[in-house]
Amino acid sequence: MIFLHRAIIVATVVAAPASGFRPFGAPRTAGAARAAVASRTRLPSTTQNDNVSQTKDTSRDKVMTFSYDMSLEPKYEKPTYPGTGNGMGGESGEYDVIVIGSGMGGLTCGAMSAKYGDKVLVLESHIKCGGSAHTFSRMHNGGKYSFEVGPSIFEGLDRPSLNPLRMIFDLLDEEMPVKTYTGLGYWTPQGYWRFPIGSAKNFEDLLMERAEDGPKAVAEWNELRRRLKTLGGSTTAVSLLNLRQDAGFLATTAGSLPFVLTHPDVFLDLPLTFDSLHKTTEQIITVPFLKNFIDTMCIFCGFPAKGAMTAHMLYILERFFEESACYSVPIGGTCQLGNTLQRGLEKFGGKLQLNAHVEEIMVENGRAVGVRLKNGKVVRAKKAVVSNATPFDTVKMLGTKQELPESVTEWRNTLGKLPRHGAIMHLFIAIDAKDLDLSHIQDPAHLIIQDWDRSMQDSQNLCSFFIPSLLDETVCPEGKHVIHVYSSGGEPYEPWEKLEKDSPEYEAYKEERAECLWKAVERCIPDVRERAEFHIIGSPLAHEAFLRRDRGTYGMAWAAGNAAPMAGLLGKALPFPFPNLKTPIDGLLRCGDSCFPGIGTPSAAASGAIAANTMNDVGSHIEMLQEASKRDPMYKFLDPGPLANLYRPFVQGLTPSPELKIPKEVETSS
Repeated sequence: MIFLHRAIIVATVVAAPASGFRPFGAPRTAGAARAAVASRTRLPSTTQNDNVSQTKDTSRDKVMTFSYDMSLEPKYEKPTYPGTGNGMGGESGEYDVIVIGSGMGGLTCGAMSAKYGDKVLVLESHIKCGGSAHTFSRMHNGGKYSFEVGPSIFEGLDRPSLNPLRMIFDLLDEEMPVKTYTGLGYWTPQGYWRFPIGSAKNFEDLLMERAEDGPKAVAEWNELRRRLKTLGGSTTAVSLLNLRQDAGFLATTAGSLPFVLTHPDVFLDLPLTFDSLHKTTEQIITVPFLKNFIDTMCIFCGFPAKGAMTAHMLYILERFFEESACYSVPIGGTCQLGNTLQRGLEKFGGKLQLNAHVEEIMVENGRAVGVRLKNGKVVRAKKAVVSNATPFDTVKMLGTKQELPESVTEWRNTLGKLPRHGAIMHLFIAIDAKDLDLSHIQDPAHLIIQDWDRSMQDSQNLCSFFIPSLLDETVCPEGKHVIHVYSSGGEPYEPWEKLEKDSPEYEAYKEERAECLWKAVERCIPDVRERAEFHIIGSPLAHEAFLRRDRGTYGMAWAAGNAAPMAGLLGKALPFPFPNLKTPIDGLLRCGDSCFPGIGTPSAAASGAIAANTMNDVGSHIEMLQEASKRDPMYKFLDPGPLANLYRPFVQGLTPSPELKIPKEVETSS
């Protein structure tokens, strides 16, 4: 029974798609932009390594990843940007838990840990919290324009839902006002169409209208849903919030046992959960339109169907076609995601310090004992340090001067060389909307594909644009609109790294690489350049500086189908494509989009909750789940029920696991 119990746990992944991360540079007028576009930069041949050359011929079936050796320090000085802070803030102190980074994973981990009763400090290098989910503003002719810099497509935030981020808001008893919409616009070589959510019939009508063979497309779509129905149903048997990385998971997920016993085929589908989705779709899907649609739904997680976990599609199959399904626009900007979690953190006594850059994770006798800030001050951690930074930035914080065990050095070097997605290009546009007719679109979010025969990871082929001002009037003056355009995460970093910021060559190359973004918006607003009051282009250098992500990466890129290095015991049994959230250093955990369940705002938040659960005893975790289950009938399944009591006596003493318990000498001295 225990083995069957484990089956349902690892089969359950709720990963709602969410698009990536976006920063910015200096504003430019529309006229200056058009003049600069005429200039082109010839790149030195030394930059044409494998990372760059793979982007020159991007066929549809090509899976692109980028790789760097983080043990090699760059030989150039990376640019700094005003408005990001100098990282010199932060005060000394002692806490139970220190969290590095205030992205969705870090803030969730901090807020949940504080709710558990821990004394928590979240340290953020930037002057704003939220990671990629923050907003920046520019004044122009006396008016304030606010732009999204990160995720822009959210489902399940308007009401209690299976979205783990919404569950966390409700558990923290925090609200975030939103406005809703029910579709995603597609601009393709075949023209414009709209993906409707909230109705299975409307989607079938779309297939009948647009697919090369409508009846066949409908039949294949329904066959795919039937094939994955059991796995999809498991998302309401146990939640990501039930998970923890120690023996206590047997108790906290015990409520899933009835589902396993009544759906034994879920056991057979275990490997499929973490395997590449294309292995299933290629057996069922033949209609090109439907294949294209599935690839675009997966690409928000970094890969098309080839490379994406099957688990990423489960939420879409189960949730997007319920009548209540809709997308949400946070009123006041995406920054409200971070602000909401910050309120939850502080409500339970946690603390957030901004502009506090962590220079080094301090390790003594094989245990993480705190951090050293850029300003030289030391903050001690009694229980644990949790890094919400990317694995590539985490390994840099271990430094090269302090003595580390050999196993830690090996882990650090392996983590630093993991494949990653490329960077992202951004275009922020403020336009005059006078006499602008947008009656041909219904939604603020749109996806643009130039060529179905090219890779969707190609930053010059696929992009998105978002017009939040269609629903949120607070983000710009009346009669104006703000537009955020962003590429897929396949922009190579090397051509940018040796260009001097603000140089003519740098500005010209920005305009060249952003030209496809302009053309994407012109599909919807043909005269957008003439209407532009000002625009800002965000390069990978700006992306890196503003979001504190090494080389501006969209995230880790371990394609599904094989277990990732350092995946732990699960990776030995299944193709688990994530490194362990635990590390060889006692008291050091990781969370964020490089951990299970992966890229996407809800997924990153869930990883933070899993880390917080893991740092606390199983009894407290069960009580937390029971409390959450009473918040709304939707959450009833979170309660592990009476079966949890069968396991609890056997696992209580094993939680948290020994490496996360406060050492006796520390507890005594405190």
